[in-house]
This record gives sequence, structure tokens and C-alpha cells, in this order.
Amino acid sequence: MPRPDPLPSPRYSLMRRFWRIFRLLALLSIVIAVIAVLLVARGDPKPHIDLLIATALGIGLTVLLGTGLMTLTFLSSSSGHDEQATPRIHEDDDE
Repeated sequence: MPRPDPLPSPRYSLMRRFWRIFRLLALLSIVIAVIAVLLVARGDPKPHIDLLIATALGIGLTVLLGTGLMTLTFLSSSSGHDEQATPRIHEDDDE
């Protein structure tokens, strides 16, 4: 008799979901950094390479950090861990 496939662990599913979202956000931060570098280069007739590198790294890493933290918040909220961490206060109604 064939055995059914075991269910994947919730932690494994959550990590796969995080990395899928994070890859898309990394691509988004690269695109935003390239757009910022192009705008800086367009505004200055002779931009220094140091300025362009600093702009790309600063904006790219800032967007990546912000979106990564928001992704972790979203996944934490949807996983149910927040409800387990908060104490439940049951008030008895004496009516």
C-alpha cells in the first residue's frame, strides 16, 4: 500500500515563503538603486564614481532592510506566533 507524502513542517513552509518574497524585494531594491543612480548622474554634468556607488549602496540597502523587516512582520503576523506570545486575559462576568 502506498504511503502518503508527509506534510511539510510549518517552519519550512514559512522559510520558503520568506525567501520567495525576499528575492522579489531584493530585485525591487536593485531597480530602485539603479533609478536613483541614473537620476543623480543625470543631474550632475560630471558625477564622481564615489557618489554613484554611495548612492546605490545607501538607497539599495535601505530599501532592502525596510522591505525585509516588513516581510518578517507580515509573515510573523500570518503565522500565528503573535497570538501565542500575547497573554490572554479572561474576564469573568459576574452577572
